[in-house]
Amino acid sequence: MAGKRLMDQVRDRIRTLHYSRKTEHSYSYWIRSFIRFHGYAHPSSLGARDVARFLTWLAVERRVSAATQNQAFNAILFLYKRVLDLPLGKIEGVERAKRGRRLPVVFERREMAAVLGGMKLPYLLMASLMYGSGLRTMETLRLRLKDIDFDRRCIMVRAGKGDKDRVTVLPDTLIPDIERAMERVRILHEEDLAAGFGEVSLPYALARKYPGESRSLHWQFLFAADRRSVDPRSGREKRHHVFESTLQRAVKQAVRAAGIRKMASCHTFRHSFATHLLEDGYDIRTVQELLGHKDVKTTQIYTHVLNRGGGAVRSPLGGL
Repeated sequence: MAGKRLMDQVRDRIRTLHYSRKTEHSYSYWIRSFIRFHGYAHPSSLGARDVARFLTWLAVERRVSAATQNQAFNAILFLYKRVLDLPLGKIEGVERAKRGRRLPVVFERREMAAVLGGMKLPYLLMASLMYGSGLRTMETLRLRLKDIDFDRRCIMVRAGKGDKDRVTVLPDTLIPDIERAMERVRILHEEDLAAGFGEVSLPYALARKYPGESRSLHWQFLFAADRRSVDPRSGREKRHHVFESTLQRAVKQAVRAAGIRKMASCHTFRHSFATHLLEDGYDIRTVQELLGHKDVKTTQIYTHVLNRGGGAVRSPLGGL
C-alpha cells in the first residue's frame, strides 16, 4: 500500500476484512478526528500517550457516551494494528466516559397496534417484521428472497451483529404480504434483466466465486429500492435495498401520529418483541436465541421493564 493516502489505506483494509459500510464510515470519522485533534500529525509519529489524550478529551470536553468513546478507541486501535502495523503500547490515564444504566424503550401492546395501524406498505411490513421476528433495522432491510423459509416458518438472519447467523420466527400473518413483496421484486428483476441490468451486491467474495449468482432472483433484496443506483464500491449500476433513513422516517411519523410520547425508534420494535415474549411466559434462553444475543445478561435487561417487576416476580401482596 506504499504511496497510498492514509485514509485510502484504511478504506482498503476495512473492505479486505469485509467490515460493513457503517463500520467503514464510523472508523473513518474517528480516525480523521484523531488526526485533526493532533494538528494533522501522521499517526505513525504519535503513540499511546497521544491516544490517551484524545480519548480523555472526548470524555471530558465532548462528553460523549461510554459506547461512543469505545467506538473511537476501536477505530484508532484498528488503525495502528491493521493498517500501520505499529505497536501502540499500554494506554494509561484515560478518563473514561461514564456508563449509565438505561432501560430500553418498549411499546405497550395497544401502542404497538396504534403505530402499526398508522403505517402503510412497504414500511408496515418492515416494522411488522422488526416486531414479529425481533429483527434489527439493517437485518430487515438486508433480507433476501432466499432468507425466507415458508415451509419451516422461519427467517434466516445472515451476518447479523457480530457477523453471526441465526434463525428467528416467521409470523404466519405476514406470509401473504411477504409473498406480494416477493412478486414485486420478481417483476422488477425481470425488467432489470431485460434492460441489461439485474445485478445485486453479494457479500464478501461470492460475486467472484459465483459470477452468475449476482443476477439470480433468490439473491435479490426483499425490500428492493424503486430505482437502481450505482454501487460505490464496484461502480456498477445495481438494485439495492430501501435506505435505512427512509424506514426510520416512516416509523417516526407513525409514532407521532399515534400520539405516543416516547423516544421510540426502529429498535423499539425489537425491544418490544423481547419484552412481550417474556410477558407471554417464554423462556429467557429462547428469547436470547431469537435475538442473537451472545450473553444472556444482555437479554435479562428486558425483565426490568415487565409489568410484573424485576425478574417477572409477583409481589406477595397481591395474594392477600
